[in-house]
Amino acid sequence: MELWIPITIAAAFLQNLRSATQKHLKSVMGTTGATFVRFGFGVPFALLFVMFLNAGLGHALPRPNGAFLFWAAAGGLAQVGATFLLIHLFSFRNFAVGTAYSRTEPAQAAIFGLIILSEWPTAGALAAILITVFGVMLISVAHEPKSLRNLFVSVLSRNALIGLASGTLFGVAAVAYRTASLSLGGPNALMQAAYTLAWVIVFQTVIMAGWMVWRDRAEIGRILRAWKPALFTGLVGASASFGWFTAMTLQQAAIVKALAQVEMLFTFAASVFFFREKITALETVGCLFIVAGIVVLVLAG
Repeated sequence: MELWIPITIAAAFLQNLRSATQKHLKSVMGTTGATFVRFGFGVPFALLFVMFLNAGLGHALPRPNGAFLFWAAAGGLAQVGATFLLIHLFSFRNFAVGTAYSRTEPAQAAIFGLIILSEWPTAGALAAILITVFGVMLISVAHEPKSLRNLFVSVLSRNALIGLASGTLFGVAAVAYRTASLSLGGPNALMQAAYTLAWVIVFQTVIMAGWMVWRDRAEIGRILRAWKPALFTGLVGASASFGWFTAMTLQQAAIVKALAQVEMLFTFAASVFFFREKITALETVGCLFIVAGIVVLVLAG
């Protein structure tokens, strides 16, 4: 099994934990604060990753160049925007359709990977991407009345357009991070990923902190009062990002993000085994599509 596969699965599991805590934080702070937490409270852990690889394992620090700084900044801004839009969707009563379209990220990452890096996914990989994306979209609208009809008829609704924009920015961020990491040229995938993550997360924290000081200082107080869950969110968020960055250094971003849809299976496992919730027939079908897509992806290499 190629190394990027278990790394991606581990990152998806950690992201599932981060998403759960982030949704909880949304109940005690605004969208800006909940977006900031995953970055600001992840900085100490991202820096520790770099220090451990450098001082502990003896890996040399990469030397940043112009291409690295540009793509790291572009990815950082795109991810902040994507996260803000996704959390903003939770403010709407009917956010399922928007969330479904935000899950088109892997397909959009394939397009941006082709444009930016001239990376062509194989036919098998492209099929796997489309299968997993469709499965996740089905799950996202499974509890909506007339689910399938809403999914396709509501493509021009406000929620769907916000979701598509979020997916676009997430796709841009994924490819930008891969480009930034590869531009370092060494010493290895782990250090390249950790170094890229450290630069990006510090940049994101400075940008968002400056925004809150300028426009929403009250949000800073709400964040500080929730520092304990915020710190845990930062830990799992930074760990998940380290996994994503490493996997995307080793493999095309679109393929990594397609396998990352396994996160939905973790969510359903928690729903069934821990919360004793029943899943609908459409959710079951969506899970089967995800599993089928992952099998195709692995077999396609």
